[in-house]
Amino acid sequence: MSNALIVHKAHLPKSLLSVRAAQYVRMSTDRQQYSIQNQAAVIAAYAHAHHLTLVRTYKDEGESGLLLKNRTGLLQLLEDVESNQADFGHLLVYDVSRWGRFQDVDESAHYEFVCRRAGIKVAYCAEQFENDGSMLASIVKNIKRVMAAEYSRELSAKVYAGQCRFARLGYKPCGRAGYALVRELVDEKMQTRRVMKKGDRKYILTDHIRIRPGDPMEVAVVKWIFERFLEVRSETVIAWELNQKGLVSSTGAAWTRAAVGTVLRNESYIGNLIFNRKSQKLRQTAVKNPPQQWIRSEGCIEPIIDREVFFSVRKIIEERRVDLSEEEMLSRLRKALLREGRLTPTIIDRTPGLPCSATCQTHFGNFRNLYRLLGYTPKRNYEFLDARPVWSEFRSKLVEQATAAIKAAGGRISSGGWSDCVRVDGMACLSVRAARWTPGQKPTHAPYWSIEREARLPHGWIAAVRLTEHNKTVLDYVLLPTDGKMKRTIRFSEKSRARRGIARFKTVDGLIQAVVRRFIKPDPTSHIAQGPRSKRPKAQRSKTKNIRQRR
Repeated sequence: MSNALIVHKAHLPKSLLSVRAAQYVRMSTDRQQYSIQNQAAVIAAYAHAHHLTLVRTYKDEGESGLLLKNRTGLLQLLEDVESNQADFGHLLVYDVSRWGRFQDVDESAHYEFVCRRAGIKVAYCAEQFENDGSMLASIVKNIKRVMAAEYSRELSAKVYAGQCRFARLGYKPCGRAGYALVRELVDEKMQTRRVMKKGDRKYILTDHIRIRPGDPMEVAVVKWIFERFLEVRSETVIAWELNQKGLVSSTGAAWTRAAVGTVLRNESYIGNLIFNRKSQKLRQTAVKNPPQQWIRSEGCIEPIIDREVFFSVRKIIEERRVDLSEEEMLSRLRKALLREGRLTPTIIDRTPGLPCSATCQTHFGNFRNLYRLLGYTPKRNYEFLDARPVWSEFRSKLVEQATAAIKAAGGRISSGGWSDCVRVDGMACLSVRAARWTPGQKPTHAPYWSIEREARLPHGWIAAVRLTEHNKTVLDYVLLPTDGKMKRTIRFSEKSRARRGIARFKTVDGLIQAVVRRFIKPDPTSHIAQGPRSKRPKAQRSKTKNIRQRR
């Protein structure tokens, strides 16, 4: 009876649930700055008219309604409903299209069914019909869902046609400018407004975006790349030399063979703008379009490279491409192995006449298969790859245990949008990884552990299973914070672990308890439910003390 006064939100009385409501609001783009407020105002008026109290809000700001992915608000709503964590009996939505403009109209109907199956009534506050399950309501809702999907299809076609028309006029409809180029915002009289930064958009219909040369230093680098390629005819050599000079590519990362190749193939440097190489409609998979569908606007950009130089480089690249059989590829790789004494992706990329390392990996599956066909045994130990299924099982079990413990402590769990990652209470994330054992570079060096984190790891904590030698069994568990700015690979030895503040736990139970303490704040009113401790009279306590002393 100690917990009799604790109110569990998943077991509220029906009379209380009948007057509690949650709202779900969504806007498609960040330019609809008042959309959320307008929806909330209509929903609040509906709740007041029907004597409902809004206790929770789920929202997705700037998220398209075409896909469920990345819509954390709707995902959290469905998670709460399906896990019986919903503390409300009504769900208020502005209109039918707020579920989404899914191309499969049954998808939005399914999400409404999930709520109704859990006993939650769904109301559309701005619609002219009552969502009472009648035949009329069912027909109207289905028509509304079809109209929502058709609206997206028509809008996509109109936007695509507009982009093609402006591309023919020499404007840049979308995408990045490229290295040494900038996007310039101009008005209807072609007067410059400003140079746009990464992520900037135009908001006035009469304004347009053009491409022009940017930083003079980067322009000089582009000219050098073309001149240097005519000398060495190797993108890898050029990338290495650029990195030695401390220069970075347009993405801010180090230069690679692919990045140099992109510069050498970009017609923007001779004044041409090409659009519609690829197209991606309605958030589907991007497809490569045939050259006859490309839109080329010539002479709309101030050229950086002479046309003769550009087409000389293109001719070299086209003539260099030769389709090799597997036997010929292996023969050339064996010759490189004999000459170098070893074979690595770096050696393959910098050796003329060899397919690039990415092509080798795609063709042979992985480098282990390639090494086996060549009869080559590298010094690096790749046996850890065989243990990856074991790591995956360890991580899956740890995710299940952590999720169950956080839910039992009153936390709300949702998908973090990453593999083996959960978001707690819509805020911090817990990422579960494996800390792989790696021997020291020298026999006298101590081993270390490495954690490969997600590319876009959010703010939160990393819980890792630390593995023993050969990476097939569990040594212990570690927990470390992350602010989302850590390196992609986190390495630490046992000596540096304590210095870096990485907590260690011998058992999984200890790790789970630490995770719960960091994610779940204690309820300050919990002591009320337990009641005051019973106190024995002072005389009785003294009597007990005297008995112990005589013993």
